[in-house]
Amino acid sequence: MSEKEQLPDAQRRDFLRGSIAAATGVAVTAAAGQAVASVADTAVSTEPEKKEGYQLTQHILDYYKSAAI
Repeated sequence: MSEKEQLPDAQRRDFLRGSIAAATGVAVTAAAGQAVASVADTAVSTEPEKKEGYQLTQHILDYYKSAAI
């Protein structure tokens, strides 16, 4: 085979290697950003946590009245 026939394959491999390296870099940067953001959120948040679970609010009471048979 001549060099011209092999050249596109080499260029394709180089392109794919570069694409994989760039995607890996983006993923690592995004993961690091989320880790820093979550640490910052927990450090700044000093408010008491809200109650979890079922809460009987006015909206729920209105629904119960409308659904009553």
